[in-house]
Amino acid sequence: MKINGHKRVSIRNVKPQIDCGKYPIKRVVDEDIKIEADIFGDGHDKVDAVLLFRKKKKGRGREKKWQEQPMIFEGNDHWSSTFALGETGDYEYTIESWVDHFLTWQDGLKKKAAANQNLKTELLIGAELMEEALPRASSPNKKKLKEWIELLRDEEHGQRAVSEALSDSASKAMYESRDRDKAFPYDKTLEVRVERKKALFSAWYEFFPRSASPEKGKHGTFRDCENILPEVSKMGFDTIYFPPIHPIGRSHRKGLNNATEAEEGDPGSPWAIGAKEGGHKAIHPELGTMEDFTRLVKKAKDMGIEIALDFAIQCSPDHPYVKDHPQWFKWRPDGTVQYAENPPKKYQDVLPVNFETADWENLWDELKSIVEFWIDKGVTVFRVDNPHTKTFPFWEWCISEINKDHEGIIFLAEAFTRPRVMEELAKIGFNQSYTYFTWRNTKEEFEEYLTELTKTEVREYYRPNFWPNTPDILPISLEHKEEPSFLIRLILAATMSSNYGLYGPVFEFGLNEPYPGKEEYVHSEKYQIYHWDWHRNTRIKEMISILNRIRNENEALQTTWNIEFCKTDNDQLISYSKVDKDGNNKLIIVVNLDPHHTQSGWVEVPLERLEIGDHDSYSVKDLLTGASYIWQDAWNYVELHPRAIPAHILKVETKKPIQ
Repeated sequence: MKINGHKRVSIRNVKPQIDCGKYPIKRVVDEDIKIEADIFGDGHDKVDAVLLFRKKKKGRGREKKWQEQPMIFEGNDHWSSTFALGETGDYEYTIESWVDHFLTWQDGLKKKAAANQNLKTELLIGAELMEEALPRASSPNKKKLKEWIELLRDEEHGQRAVSEALSDSASKAMYESRDRDKAFPYDKTLEVRVERKKALFSAWYEFFPRSASPEKGKHGTFRDCENILPEVSKMGFDTIYFPPIHPIGRSHRKGLNNATEAEEGDPGSPWAIGAKEGGHKAIHPELGTMEDFTRLVKKAKDMGIEIALDFAIQCSPDHPYVKDHPQWFKWRPDGTVQYAENPPKKYQDVLPVNFETADWENLWDELKSIVEFWIDKGVTVFRVDNPHTKTFPFWEWCISEINKDHEGIIFLAEAFTRPRVMEELAKIGFNQSYTYFTWRNTKEEFEEYLTELTKTEVREYYRPNFWPNTPDILPISLEHKEEPSFLIRLILAATMSSNYGLYGPVFEFGLNEPYPGKEEYVHSEKYQIYHWDWHRNTRIKEMISILNRIRNENEALQTTWNIEFCKTDNDQLISYSKVDKDGNNKLIIVVNLDPHHTQSGWVEVPLERLEIGDHDSYSVKDLLTGASYIWQDAWNYVELHPRAIPAHILKVETKKPIQ
């Protein structure tokens, strides 16, 4: 082991880093990155440190020149530096530290001068340190250093010499002229992946394109979906997510309500992918043509909406892969292919892919080519179905390879499973993730869960996407509930998380009849085609539009990480503040969690965070209703009626001194 005898500085506890630097932390463009570390040396000499960062080149090699900025000493050997990156891409960062002999000398000089000691020798030592720095100094600094050296050696100007030696100008010049050969880096470089802002801020709307027809009993088409775009745009969504749009298998096709036997005319589940018309690179013929699809994608983008496709790695028994690549599936002793099971549930219409196949390399290449095929058609967002049932190495490789050749592709992990598994998917590359929000109901549960997501290491790699409902999940919080329950869940999802989504038009129509004994919709749209009145207005739909407008107009709601919970004296009232990073947009949100009764109580406003002085009065405007209130001090009274509007989204507008 090679030892450097000049190394006197230790760099410890560098944060953030994921699994000892194995995975990159995540940020979006212009989002702050705060690097922290414990940095200390032996003895009493002062130490200093800089943060180094640079963008990695695509392919082989890396940028040669590091950018640097100072680390700030926070006390007790703890240092930090905050920066933001303005471009997408992969970056690396590390820390460099050194013993600062000039800073140590300045500290000693200041103390000795205060004690009225003889400073002749001290000033000569300072002149010597400056002289050593001359060969490393820039031309402007070299000129200044020579002047200071002469001054420090002139006994007639002792007081002025001390003043100049302790000046910020001298400190800066010597800092810039330091001996970089005696600076030592942290023992590893860490990575950060900077993604486009949509990775952090998005509003998703899911619907089945086959239910888009204006004519009852008729299969919807992509052309029909074009007529729905204005409605989705009016509600303020920026992402439309389609369940699988591929041909649906006929073998073992499921009937209504997941019946094992389909009746004539039953369309089957879109997740039973593949038929004689093709597989994952084909379109269900009744939806239209590839030209129709690309036209829809373009029209949506012209309206500020991206079409997200479902990437479900599974096949119906009729999928071409089963015949052409039988080695990609598990075959049972009776000569049949192993279908999907979650005992006692059986999914005879779906065949899982065998990732333990000996032909795994060709399988991986083919699956990646599916994503690339749809990227070529204009798709930039993918919702991945059950990624936790496929191997982690595949996802890590696939997403990495896609990122090398395509900018800004977003993968949402639909994985309602164990926490460590969900976290692993986020670490290896998924940009957004489904969450347990759907099953959190009480004030305590929300506060605990949001604290875990935003105040722990999880925040560095796991971007939550809150969904009040999905085609698979009708949560108890909505079952047989009335409109207030839908409004409450909607407001919580849209204001707690900067990424949220919902399954419509089921949600805005307030549909909530469960399948007996299950958290699922009865007469599920997964197994039948519906006819919806897309232009029907509801109060929930109106609230969706208002909330999305508020989200777009208030930067404080465009990140999840800034949530801070406020105290209330009523557990049926949950309150939290959100402030943008510049401190210009300040919000206080209060939600009544009780959909049946009016709840009232006192809310503690975080005066220091909102830059409000004690005993100041201040104006708050409710962005949901337009009403304004004058509040005073920290504790203020609220009363929320669930059948009116069960929440306040209060914007702190002014501060008014008490008259």
